[in-house]
Amino acid sequence: MTQSERVRTSGVRWGRQCRYRVAGALAVGVSALLQGCAGTRVPDDVRVNVFRGASNVPIYMAIEDGAFARRAIRPTLQFTPNSEQQRAGLAAGRFDIAHAAVDNAVAMVEMAREDVVIVAGGDGGMNEFLVRPEINQPADMRNRVYVVDAPNTAYALIGRKILKRAGLIDGRDYTLDPVGGSEARTRAFATPDGAATMLNPPWNFIARDRGAKSLGRTIDLYGPYQAGGIFVMRAWGASNRDLLERYVAAYVEGCRAAQDPARREATLAVLQRELKLDRATAERTLGDLLTPGHGLTVDCAIDQAGFRNVLALRAEIEGQWGGVAPDPARYLDSSYYDNALRLLAR
Repeated sequence: MTQSERVRTSGVRWGRQCRYRVAGALAVGVSALLQGCAGTRVPDDVRVNVFRGASNVPIYMAIEDGAFARRAIRPTLQFTPNSEQQRAGLAAGRFDIAHAAVDNAVAMVEMAREDVVIVAGGDGGMNEFLVRPEINQPADMRNRVYVVDAPNTAYALIGRKILKRAGLIDGRDYTLDPVGGSEARTRAFATPDGAATMLNPPWNFIARDRGAKSLGRTIDLYGPYQAGGIFVMRAWGASNRDLLERYVAAYVEGCRAAQDPARREATLAVLQRELKLDRATAERTLGDLLTPGHGLTVDCAIDQAGFRNVLALRAEIEGQWGGVAPDPARYLDSSYYDNALRLLAR
């Protein structure tokens, strides 16, 4: 069964359950039952744009468990080949919600002058700095190619920082090659032309199984980093507050499920199915997802220290804001997330 079929089937099943409950309990008050029966609503369609990878596991688990259906939401997933297309698509209204490294939202505000807001977190990126077998340290990247998604956002900046610490400056000592998302970088990295890249699960494991060498994880080489999160156009969020809060609530439910030891087998099965992984790779991927500071945050909240590091890195490497990072509140609106948690507490 495809993902869209699972979403549709779970929504129909929930609606039937609600109708049976109402029909069997007219004497106790239909209106009260209907109020608590989200499935009786016509589901709201929402277009969600993501990269392929393990960071989507809260979405997959929310679909698997019917969390979106219970909140009368029918998500349609779109997969982006790179962050530039994702940023352009969000600004053009080709989809409603973006899941990606939140530095892309910062870039949209500062570079494209788009009014974007980050409404929830997700994970620490789970990235490793991977190199070809003949490279033993970052300094060996001199006159080589560092493969990235976009050169001026997110994980590319972490790699540039690591190489800067080794005394290497892009454009002078090594070349940046913006080939796109993790899948494309994994393919490009398999050739001698691509000497290093940042990859997260399952692509880091795929690359390592093919002979790549890890020089360390982002959390070890750079420190806390707020990677994956949810961002939207601010006007769309304001006009669709109820929908967005219900979406975030379902997403948090999926995040909790993915981190629940009792749901380990279900989560592994979802990773295997959605990412086409064997059992061993799915287990390694889940291990990264469950590593504090590296994988999923508790309830997929924003890691405030990690987000300050996002801004500090952009200030240093891109030279924005005169080298001084701004107040994180410029890019965040926690009200959607806070209200989503209230929905979950009811």
